[in-house]
Amino acid sequence: MYYIGYDLGSSSIKISIVCSKTGKNIKTINEPSNEMKIISLKIDWAEQDPDIWWKHICNGTKRILLESKINSNDIISIGISYQMHGLVIIDKNGKPLRNSIIWCDSRSVEIGKKAYKDIGGYKCSKNLLNSPGNFTASKLKWVKQNEPSIYKKIFKYMLPGDYIAYKMSNKVFTTINGLSEGILWDYNKNEIANWLLDYYEIKKSLTPDLIENFTNQGEITTEASNQIGLPKGIPITYRAGDQPNNALSLNVMRDGEVAATGGTSGVVYAVTDKLISNESIRINHFAHVNYSKKSKLLGKLLCINGSGILYKWLKDNFSDVSYEQMNKKASQIKIGSEGLIIIPFGNGAERMFDNKNIGSHFCNLNFNHHNKSHIYRASLEAIAFSFVYGIEIMKNDGTKINVIKAGNDNLFRSEIFSETVCNLIGHNIEIYETTGSIGAARASGLTDQDFSKFGEFLSNNDHIKTYKPNKDSKYYKKAYKNWKDKLKIYLN
Repeated sequence: MYYIGYDLGSSSIKISIVCSKTGKNIKTINEPSNEMKIISLKIDWAEQDPDIWWKHICNGTKRILLESKINSNDIISIGISYQMHGLVIIDKNGKPLRNSIIWCDSRSVEIGKKAYKDIGGYKCSKNLLNSPGNFTASKLKWVKQNEPSIYKKIFKYMLPGDYIAYKMSNKVFTTINGLSEGILWDYNKNEIANWLLDYYEIKKSLTPDLIENFTNQGEITTEASNQIGLPKGIPITYRAGDQPNNALSLNVMRDGEVAATGGTSGVVYAVTDKLISNESIRINHFAHVNYSKKSKLLGKLLCINGSGILYKWLKDNFSDVSYEQMNKKASQIKIGSEGLIIIPFGNGAERMFDNKNIGSHFCNLNFNHHNKSHIYRASLEAIAFSFVYGIEIMKNDGTKINVIKAGNDNLFRSEIFSETVCNLIGHNIEIYETTGSIGAARASGLTDQDFSKFGEFLSNNDHIKTYKPNKDSKYYKKAYKNWKDKLKIYLN
């Protein structure tokens, strides 16, 4: 028997089939083969057609069953991970009324800023643990303000994963996790933040009914079966946004455990049982996948825009070798890059700097001494230092850190990057070969909520290596201090 998992991104949909007994990944594919189109009608807008997602899910499901030679009758449950913060609105017939306004769309920034000012920072921090910001609730308000004829036709609003579950089951539900991603959950009252909907003048009836995670959330209908190629009656038992799901994929489920991802941007996601924060502007807080009214576990998420994009930029513009070769050249240079310091924040405003845009800077570059290898090393160190800086913010906000787990993605493939972070934070970093779709597939089997079994799946199938701090980390600390001293100049 097998589980199937979907990870709906903005560029493609990953689909995985795993063995229900061992947790072993049988097959993972991307659909489509080329990237999905993002529609940008104006600067800072980003939209996608939800039915294109469904089309690719149907095509990808048929393809993975064919390529893996798995009998569809042997699939016993479905898990869904999805791009966070998006808005899908449907009419009473279940048809999308417009394109989805996805996570990276910025049109509602000013709406969120005004809400934070009008409602007050204290109430937002205490009840929402976030600013309303540019999240789902603010996007829905934008539709009401700018597209009133469409707003009048809305039957329900949804997160992207809710829509995919609806297409499979014909049931309209959302989760506490989903509402928290849209900044629509009141942690203080432990209920839907209807007062925020009232402020935005949005009808409460537009919110879908709530359903628990790790339970039967609906089953494949006859219509969906004909389109997707899975038998009628298979239950959807799990759904979550991509960052909480990435944490789950790494078995980050308890207070003190941290998941990190290092792609174009970097994310540090820490699980905590403390429903309080003094950093609701710089750090986002979401109900974790195993949040319940009895067990209130949060994910504290800190995003770093200026991270892997720097290394990619160097490769695209200044290097004719692979990332692995860049890493090898960088390893020939001593810790501290012989004085070369790079400030890596060239990808827009940074939330951890209170939304300042300080740009990227190369400092102390000596044309007679430094070469490409120095630049590669200084870049990896700069990105690692930015992660450590973010982790320090989280620690100062009361976050407990026992261990950091990461996927074997771009940055964590580099020993320089991983060892630098490890030695400066003083905690182990465990590296695993897993993905969001594998995690979603495995999570669909957690209806008994036996997370120890999930941990066994991860350890038995995916563990690659563990980085441990050196006893002597003085050179790392010296290089980090020099970097922070330089950073202060640009921050001030």
